[in-house]
Amino acid sequence: MAETQTTYPDTVPLPPLSRPTEVAELLVGAVDLHCHSGPAAMPRILDHHEELLDAAAAGFRAVLYKDHFYPGMAHAILLEKLFPQTNVRLFSGVALNNASGGINPHAVDHAIKLGGKIVWMPTLSAANHIAVQKSGQAKTFPKTAQKMLDPTPLSALDANGHLTDDTKKVIDLIAEADIILAGGHLHASELHLLFDEAAKRGVRKMMVNHPTYIVGCNDSDIRQLVGRGVVMEHSICMFIDGKSKKYSADDLAHLIEVAGVDNTILSSDLGLTGSQRPVDGFRSITQMLLDLQMPRAAIKKLISDNAAAFLGLPESRPATRTAA
Repeated sequence: MAETQTTYPDTVPLPPLSRPTEVAELLVGAVDLHCHSGPAAMPRILDHHEELLDAAAAGFRAVLYKDHFYPGMAHAILLEKLFPQTNVRLFSGVALNNASGGINPHAVDHAIKLGGKIVWMPTLSAANHIAVQKSGQAKTFPKTAQKMLDPTPLSALDANGHLTDDTKKVIDLIAEADIILAGGHLHASELHLLFDEAAKRGVRKMMVNHPTYIVGCNDSDIRQLVGRGVVMEHSICMFIDGKSKKYSADDLAHLIEVAGVDNTILSSDLGLTGSQRPVDGFRSITQMLLDLQMPRAAIKKLISDNAAAFLGLPESRPATRTAA
C-alpha cells in the first residue's frame, strides 16, 4: 500500500487511500487487459517481471501485456513457468502495426498458435493515430526512446471505404479462435464498419480501446457499438494522477453509465513514465469508484469479472493473496 511503496524514477507515487482495506479486498482477483510494462521501444517504469510481482502481491488473477511493436506471448509463457507460485495468469496478443506487417493475417495466425488472446487493430501505425498526432491533439502520447522509421499509415478500409480483404481474413481468424478483437486506434467511423462485419462473421469478444481518446467516440457511438455487442475499455491512466490524466471522476461515472457496467472494462494502460505503476493505478481507480458510491459488485465487474470473461477465466477465485 502507499505507506510501503518504493518510489521509482519518473514514477508517480500512489496517493494516500481513504479506504485502503476495501481497495485491497476488491483488487483480489483483478484482471488488467492493457498493461504496458517493458522491455519496450518506449521508456517504461517497470518490466514484465516486476509487474507480475506487483500483481501477485495484490492478488490479481491475470495480466495481459501489450506492446505496440511485438507480440508478448513468449514473455508471458516463460514468466508463468518461472514463477508459478504467483498464481497470476499472464497473456498477450499482437498489435497490427507496421512492425507486424500491418493488418497481416499471418501475424494473427502466429499469435493465435502461440496462445495470443487479443488482436489489436493498428495503433501507432493507424492513419487516424498519425493524423491526430499531427493535429497536436495527442501531445502526451508516449514517444519511443530512439527515433523509429516513420510509420506507413494503415486503415481497415480500402479506397472505396470498404473493409479490406486482409481485414476480413483477420476477423475470420479471430472468430475461429474465439479471442478478442480490439479496435486499436482506428477512427470511430472505421470501428462501426469493423465491428459490424466482425459480428456477422462470428466474433464474440469485441472491444474499443479508450473510446474517448484518439478514436473519437461520442456517447452516441458508444451506445451504438454496445448495441452490437462491443465492450468499452477505458484506460485507468486517463482518470488518475499522472501525466496521462485527461478526465475527472464524474467523466468516468458518465462513461460507465452510457455503456453500462456489464459492457465496460477498466484496464490500466500503464507502465509509461510519469505515471503510477499499473497495480497502483488499479488501487487509485478502485478508490475513485468507491468514492462515486459504486456498488462493490459493480466494481468487481469493472476491474475483474468482465475482463476475465473475455479471457475465458472463471468469474472469481478464492480471495487469497500470495506474496511474490
